[in-house]
Amino acid sequence: MLIHQLFINLVLCDNMKDLKLKDIDSEDISDLLKEIEKSFNIKFEGNELAYITNFGELCDHIINKLQLENSEDCTSQQAFYKLRNAISTELEIDKKEITRQLKLEKIFPKKLRRSNLKKLEHKLGFKLKILTSPGWVILTLLAIFLLSFICFFFNWKFAVAGIAFSLIGFWVADLTANELAVETTGQLAEQMTRENYFKSRRNQNTFNKKEMEMILIDWFSDKFALEKSELVRDAKFI
Repeated sequence: MLIHQLFINLVLCDNMKDLKLKDIDSEDISDLLKEIEKSFNIKFEGNELAYITNFGELCDHIINKLQLENSEDCTSQQAFYKLRNAISTELEIDKKEITRQLKLEKIFPKKLRRSNLKKLEHKLGFKLKILTSPGWVILTLLAIFLLSFICFFFNWKFAVAGIAFSLIGFWVADLTANELAVETTGQLAEQMTRENYFKSRRNQNTFNKKEMEMILIDWFSDKFALEKSELVRDAKFI
């Protein structure tokens, strides 16, 4: 329950002035914290986050929970090498062709996209969340979902039918998603570093303390559409 209520607004303190950046839904924060738990193999228990007041304290708290040996090697680089080896082995592509700038559409042509992705995920040992549905599909389903609630004032049967249709639509869209959410192998390696941190490292019993804060900055920036420059250590959660 605490995680769901932890943050309401993100505020940046600058020259003794609070500058409101963006309202953030508490459930979105909860979802991100669950992803952080999964990636870093940690668990937020009870009310241990109750006294976290700013972004820097959250970063320090997460780092302190990682009771592992510090090793100053680059996880993103290791993630790319692991990704390159998996692509080369499973999809029979010459390693020399696999650079950070390589477009994923060349690795995952539309007709073979889902099958090639499954092969790669099996080799890596974890899921790669890189497929999405076209934007117009999501927006249409969202519009139907929202309009269905308005229908409760006129005809509850239409309202229930609309909600059911949109929910089933979201489920089908997720199952059939075939658009790439990231463009290059380099971007995919960065995503692997965030979402599967230890599984992307050669030695899963170590971590790089210096890079952790930057990974969290990237994650918050990507998740909540915030400028990285806004995510300073004094950015407060209130």
